[in-house]
Amino acid sequence: MFKHVFPLLLALVCAAPLAAGPADGVVSLEVLPGWRTDQGTHMAGLQIRLAPGWKTYWRAPGDGGIPPRFGWQGSQNMDGVAFHWPVPEVFDQNGMRSYGYAESVVIPVEVSVPDAARSARMKGTVQLGVCEDICVPVVLEFDAVLPASGARTPAIVAALVDQPTPAARAGVTGATCALRPTDRGLEVTARIEMPRHAPDEVVVIEAGDQQVWVSQPETWRDGDLFARAEMIHVEQGAFALNRSGMRITVLTGGQAVDIQGCAAD
Repeated sequence: MFKHVFPLLLALVCAAPLAAGPADGVVSLEVLPGWRTDQGTHMAGLQIRLAPGWKTYWRAPGDGGIPPRFGWQGSQNMDGVAFHWPVPEVFDQNGMRSYGYAESVVIPVEVSVPDAARSARMKGTVQLGVCEDICVPVVLEFDAVLPASGARTPAIVAALVDQPTPAARAGVTGATCALRPTDRGLEVTARIEMPRHAPDEVVVIEAGDQQVWVSQPETWRDGDLFARAEMIHVEQGAFALNRSGMRITVLTGGQAVDIQGCAAD
């Protein structure tokens, strides 16, 4: 029981703002200003560099990780952001699995710009977990101008290329989710109809609600790919789950397959 509850409590504790001091010299953050896209948005990037041997976490950090949290106070000419997360690595340590990036990563951030003729100001904070043998939660500040005349940045372009493959392009022909109530929440069993791309297959299930913790899935093959996990709300009570808001990622062979939503089984 404690193996499942501990990561949830860890995420809650580390959601509070903490000073960056404990990780000075371990992690740094730089905004890559980027360019205006053909759709009228602005593509910028957050470049995170870590000392050798250190890592930070993906949007779904796993049992052993700390989820990143972003704030945009002080930003100007911005009314929305969308993250384009590169494919994460899989880390196994002390019987716990996490997903993230070692030593450096560029996270493309697509910004909605109300006035396309003007520059934008991207200002705020990011709360990160950075880990070596121990984990240190830190808050990093950023403040940069995103010029209307910016040029394409190779590091951002490379990170955009390193994206999970959409389900249809990866040969996924169906995804269903069966739900069963448990004493603490819900058990979800996902069935994914897709070819095997590599011998290793790791499945990550996201509930689509940051208040719902999802355990490390048990996975197996019986023709199709199956994954079973437990979902627990942070308030430890009953909750409704919207299957269309769920997200399933299959990490396989150094690549990833992105599956948006699943049907009832």
